[in-house]
Amino acid sequence: MYRRAQICIYYLLCIAAVNLTYTSDLEITTTRSRDCPLECICLSPKQVLCNTGGLEDIPAQQLPESVEELSLTKNNFPVIKGDAFAGLRVLRKLTLDGNNISSIRPFAFRGLNRLRELSIQHTPLPYIEKFSFAALQNVSVLLLANNKIRYVEGYSFAGTSNINVILLSNNPLLTIRSHAFAGLTNVNNLIFPSGIRTIEQDAFDGLQHVGQLKLSYMDLFGLQAYTFRGLSHVHSIYIQESDLGVVQRNAFTGLLYVGRLNVLNNKIDLIERLYLRHENYIEVLRFHGNHVLEAPRHAKDVVLEVDTVSAIDNHFPCDCQAHNVLESDFVRGNSVEFQRRNYCISPFEYNGKPMNVVDFDLVARCHDNVIQDNLGSGVVGVSRFSALLLIVFLFSTNFFR
Repeated sequence: MYRRAQICIYYLLCIAAVNLTYTSDLEITTTRSRDCPLECICLSPKQVLCNTGGLEDIPAQQLPESVEELSLTKNNFPVIKGDAFAGLRVLRKLTLDGNNISSIRPFAFRGLNRLRELSIQHTPLPYIEKFSFAALQNVSVLLLANNKIRYVEGYSFAGTSNINVILLSNNPLLTIRSHAFAGLTNVNNLIFPSGIRTIEQDAFDGLQHVGQLKLSYMDLFGLQAYTFRGLSHVHSIYIQESDLGVVQRNAFTGLLYVGRLNVLNNKIDLIERLYLRHENYIEVLRFHGNHVLEAPRHAKDVVLEVDTVSAIDNHFPCDCQAHNVLESDFVRGNSVEFQRRNYCISPFEYNGKPMNVVDFDLVARCHDNVIQDNLGSGVVGVSRFSALLLIVFLFSTNFFR
């Protein structure tokens, strides 16, 4: 009796095992047919490759909701629409390299709250549209190199935070528009490509808690007023190897809490005014290796209320303008050391020689500056009065003919 009961139980277990195996195979087959597009390879429910598949649209609705790594390279979708990846809530890594992308619409990546790495490289993407990268709250790496990006629109990264690196190298980037990086916080490295020609006012407004901001090889008409307004809590800013044109009044007004401001190896046509006040909270200014063609009009146009100022290996005019440099805050009270560590850019016979080879006691001050210092605003009044006398004289001469 006991032996017969054993055989019966064994028989029932075998039937259950066969049914379970059949059900599992059926579920796997169903899952594969439902969740893996023909153009893709689903290595697992967490990893999907859709490379060189000729996709003309993003198959988000056909992918498993459990996917964490998704590669969509070398396909043929020109537009990434808003909410293009809706439903893929656990996605952590997304690669879109080598596609024919010409437009990324606002909020294209909304809902990807766990996304850590996003790569869009080697595409014809011509610009970064407003809100296109908005609400990427936890992305740590954003790779945008080797595209055709010519400008960045305002508020492109609104609501995005905790990015370790934004890489924009090898793009023909010409213009950074106002508020382009507003709302972008906790960025460790923001590195721009060479060739930038225009940085609009408030271009960095709202960009906070930055490790390194690097601007190199620019060709600017001028560093405009309020270029850096709203940029705050930066460890290091590098402005280097560039033609800065005219450094306009208030170019650094509104820049707050900077550890090191590095202005290195630039060509500067004119410094209209350089004010770094106590309220800017800048710890160190390194002004090294710059070629300044025209000095500030007055020594008081350079006010550097900075903890540490280092100004060496620069080239300044050694004509009458030199007095404006030597009496400015660049010198920090040590004219002898300053002249030893900096060089002449003009006159021609002194070009490249240390400033201390010139006896500036024998160099007169610039005539226009002397007149303005002596007469103040009266210079304008005298000029207008002279013009008025000339008009009256000409009128009376013609009247009595």
